[in-house]
Amino acid sequence: MSSLNKTARMAGFLYLIYMIVEIAADVLGRSPLIAMGNAAGTAGNLVAHESQFRIGIVGDLVAGVLFFLTAWALYALLKPVNKNVALLFMLLNLGGVAVRFAIDLDYVAALLLSSGADYLKVFQADQLQALSMAFLHLQKYGYWASQIFFGVWLFPLGYLVFKSGFLPKFLGIILMVHCFTWTTTSLLYFLYAPGYTALTYVSFPLGFIAEFGLTLWLLIKGAREQK
Repeated sequence: MSSLNKTARMAGFLYLIYMIVEIAADVLGRSPLIAMGNAAGTAGNLVAHESQFRIGIVGDLVAGVLFFLTAWALYALLKPVNKNVALLFMLLNLGGVAVRFAIDLDYVAALLLSSGADYLKVFQADQLQALSMAFLHLQKYGYWASQIFFGVWLFPLGYLVFKSGFLPKFLGIILMVHCFTWTTTSLLYFLYAPGYTALTYVSFPLGFIAEFGLTLWLLIKGAREQK
C-alpha cells in the first residue's frame, strides 16, 4: 500500500471515529438530560445523572482532539496539491476546535450551579436553576459560533479534493457547496432569522452526504498515486 493511500485511510479512520464519538457524546450523554425550556427539570436531571453528563463533556473533548487530528491527516494528504490552502483549512479547523473546547466550560458551569455546593447557598434554588439554564443557552450560541469555522473550512477542503486528481471531483463540489449552506445556517441562528429552520433541512442532509461520503471514500477506496 502506498504512503498516500495509507494517509488517506488514516484520515478516513479518524474522521469516522470522530463522528462516532461526537454523536455518542450528544445522544447518549447530554441531549437526554437537557430540556431548554425547563430549568428546574434540567437541573434535576443534571443532579440525578451527573456521571452521564460528565461523560458527554469528556466525549466532546475527545471528539475535538479527533477532529483536529483528522484535519492534520487531511493536511498531510492534500498539501502536495496546494500547501497554503491545506494549511488554511487546518487552521480553520483548529479555530473551531478551540471555540468548542472553550464553550464546554458552559456545561461545567451549568453542572456546578446544579450541584448544591455549600458556597451556592447564598442563592435561591430557582436563581441557580435560571443561571444554569442561561449557561446552557450560552453554550448553544457558542456551538454555532464554532460552526462558522467548521463551515468555512469546507471550502478549501473541497477545493483541494476537487483539484487533487486522486479523490472524486463530485465530493469536492459538494463540500464547497456545503460550506455556504452550513455557514449561512450558523449565521442565521445568531440573527434569529425565520429561514434558519428551513435551511437546516438542506444543510444537514448535504453535510451528511459531503462529510460522511468523503469519510467512506477515504476509508474504503483510499487514494491512488498519480503517475
